[in-house]
Amino acid sequence: MRACPSCQRSRSPRALLDRALKGSEIESASAPGINALRTFDPPLSELAGEQITGVRRRGKHLIVEATGELALLIHLMSAGRLQLYDKRAGPRDRTSRLLVRLADGRELRLREFGSKQAAWVKLLRSSELEDDDAAGDARPGSLARPAGAGAAAGRARPLHTLLRDQHTIAGIGRSWVDEILWSARLSPFKRANDLDDDERDRLRHAIVQTLGDAIAHYEQVVTLPIPDKLPMPLRVHRHEGEACPRCATILKAVHFEDYVIAYCPACQTDGRVLKDRRLSRLLR
Repeated sequence: MRACPSCQRSRSPRALLDRALKGSEIESASAPGINALRTFDPPLSELAGEQITGVRRRGKHLIVEATGELALLIHLMSAGRLQLYDKRAGPRDRTSRLLVRLADGRELRLREFGSKQAAWVKLLRSSELEDDDAAGDARPGSLARPAGAGAAAGRARPLHTLLRDQHTIAGIGRSWVDEILWSARLSPFKRANDLDDDERDRLRHAIVQTLGDAIAHYEQVVTLPIPDKLPMPLRVHRHEGEACPRCATILKAVHFEDYVIAYCPACQTDGRVLKDRRLSRLLR
């Protein structure tokens, strides 16, 4: 479907939506995927007649703010897309979990391309947004600093688990954790409190560099509507069985029920191939 012609300049997905939606009047809002809506008060009908004032990001969440002190808090999960179209979906559209129809004829859709249908949305008062548990992540790209025993327990966790914890550092998904740890030459199962000064410096640099490069890539290649499949510049994640871009060793992966950890044995685990959890379950 053709994208809005005035919105074609390169931007990050969030910035593209912000520029295209700011000032738009909302005609109606509905949730065809009823299980996607996690709130009931205020109802979606309160958005009718309000104007969108901006789209911002906090960690993994997108926040669509509107007049009337209303805000849509959206979590795309791993397979969701928030897409803006210049034409509305037909009456048989079964892929949208949220539909926000604009007075100018365009339509904002939350769609999900996966079997789990886990993406969700909340409509909150602006005054409630800061207190909402789901929005209470650490600031994007910043490390939270809990105190006492909780801090010690956090530092003792494996790096792959720690970096995915949105209360520790917000905004990093599983794909990017694989890329960051590969760039830093660190094992995904190395404990955070076992890092020496050099490893901590490498990890810090890898986070900044990897996420910065990803944003720059999106600004070059993404236009509206946001594509169903984002062109992610991944070198390790999803490349199990291929040659490592740095040393040519065959990349390996550890499979869990809901996700996969990809890594290079030569670069990250001193040549050791980690146990595949799928085989562990079969041998029980």
